[in-house]
Amino acid sequence: MFKPGVNVATLNRMGQNNMIEHLAIEVTEVGDDYITAKMPVDQRTTQPMGLLHGGASVVLAETLGSMAATCTLNPKEQYCVGLEINANHIKSAKKGYVYGTTRPVHVGRRTQIWEIKVSNDQNELVCISRITIAVIDIKKG
Repeated sequence: MFKPGVNVATLNRMGQNNMIEHLAIEVTEVGDDYITAKMPVDQRTTQPMGLLHGGASVVLAETLGSMAATCTLNPKEQYCVGLEINANHIKSAKKGYVYGTTRPVHVGRRTQIWEIKVSNDQNELVCISRITIAVIDIKKG
């Protein structure tokens, strides 16, 4: 499903000098149709009560869904942007890491939908999210 050349190192380079790096999100695995990344639960990603901030979970989810969608496109012809994202926060996390894995629900010519499951160090579901992506043609000339 992903275009040739998609690997952990390539995706981690995409995260340099932007929010992905600021939150220390690191891609850890790439499969034929999924991407997994981890994010620390620390002062960058928690809210004042010391729990993982729901917005940080959404950043992890949008990062994974957008990366995955991008990996299905020819970057000289198309790019993608998020249209809508939702998230259900199921369990809190206070320390360690959370791990997100995205898998496709629908990969079409103009839209894509990706599901992202975020779990804690005990492999308990923390958040489930779904992102809808718009696929946009690059205008020539």
